[in-house]
Amino acid sequence: MAARSAGIVLHRRRGDALEVLLVHPGGPLWSHRDAGAWSIPKGECGPDEDPLTAALREFEEELGVQPPDGEPASLGEAVQKSGKVVQAWALAGDLDLAVVHSNTFTLEWPPRSGKLREFPEVDRAQWFGLARAKGKINPAQITLLDRLGALLP
Repeated sequence: MAARSAGIVLHRRRGDALEVLLVHPGGPLWSHRDAGAWSIPKGECGPDEDPLTAALREFEEELGVQPPDGEPASLGEAVQKSGKVVQAWALAGDLDLAVVHSNTFTLEWPPRSGKLREFPEVDRAQWFGLARAKGKINPAQITLLDRLGALLP
């Protein structure tokens, strides 16, 4: 069975422009990657877990703040190159990037050094216009942004 993730596509309007919040993965393996490396805030969803509940939890874990109040709208699923299925919801709201702080993970770094280091799961978050976000996000997640654009003309 494929791994499953659930996430939130936080969006806001700035004038006529639709912006989405994307996150960049932390850790040394991602530090110099940009195009195609960004993602919606998301995380694993257990087999018996409600996906929307998981998406809201993962938003808070990755950004350090609760998602804004509002009614999430389903954007369906996207399948990543690895086979992971990402289920997402659109949620309108704003977020001050100055308050973002991610949870952390432990990794042996450098490899085979025996040294364990802690890294943020997300090293930064940023608002992007929809067109620019499509150049930053994991290519499989572009379909989620397309659906958001269709939902919010």
